[in-house]
Amino acid sequence: MPRILDAQHAVPALGTLLGACDVDGGPTDEQRSLVGALASGYFHADVDVDELVPLGPVDAAGCFGTEAERRRVRQLLLVAELCRHPLTEAQVTRTAEYARALGGDGELQEIARDLVADGVAHARDDFFRALDRVEPGLREPALAGAPGSDPIREDADLAQRLRALRHCPPGSLGRAYLAFYDDHGFALPGTDNHPAALFVAHDMSHVIAGYEPTGVGEISLGAMQLAMADTDEHWVQLLGTIGVHEAGLVPIGAPLAALARPGAVETVAEGFDRGARCGADFTVADHLSMVDEPLDRVRARFGVPPRQR
Repeated sequence: MPRILDAQHAVPALGTLLGACDVDGGPTDEQRSLVGALASGYFHADVDVDELVPLGPVDAAGCFGTEAERRRVRQLLLVAELCRHPLTEAQVTRTAEYARALGGDGELQEIARDLVADGVAHARDDFFRALDRVEPGLREPALAGAPGSDPIREDADLAQRLRALRHCPPGSLGRAYLAFYDDHGFALPGTDNHPAALFVAHDMSHVIAGYEPTGVGEISLGAMQLAMADTDEHWVQLLGTIGVHEAGLVPIGAPLAALARPGAVETVAEGFDRGARCGADFTVADHLSMVDEPLDRVRARFGVPPRQR
């Protein structure tokens, strides 16, 4: 599908992010690194972050002609905002100025406001409301159910169906999927109260992309998905992983500020680049119909480039 923000938007979009982060002494090192990762990986633009001119709210608003473009920039603003540690009231206020100038201070901006004003629990509720809205579009196709149906949660038949993937051929997608759960000690979908169809699709995507379920791996997968298809579903997923691993929206017992770790932004930038070079969006494919196929063949079908980082 066509990109909503493409290379011609790179300089104004990145300048907008730098302007919005210009509080409390200026953008943090992590925020500047994020801008660099977006420049190289998302926009594929030869841009020197040190030479970018920060834009104010009014100038930024004049650079984007459609509501779809302005919405994407508002979402990028939230990504950059969540990469400031600690998140401050000055940063939240500054981001809100830009969001209003760009046409709206919507539900996703509430995440940061509530983090500062009311704490993690309220911000978590904001995120899950946004996730619930797009969750039907993130389900494994064979498990999606009828339009408007509630997600599958505990389902013994589904769990048994997934356990049976151990009978798939060696080297297959199905065997690799089960190994992913075994290696990381995760409960199979259908055995707990999480939305099963979402997690089947999400973890199949981890296997195909080759990313571990770490902070950097989750954010890199989200970057790759967004580069494959610039959809609201993929944006909410990326924002969610950044919210979890940068701001602690969901307690996972791991250190926050994942993008501040050595090599993290370069890995995420490669995720954007790998997604842009894929031939199709494998995250919305019917994975369960491919479980007997060799994993290498599945990756080749979607043109998935090998990881270098």
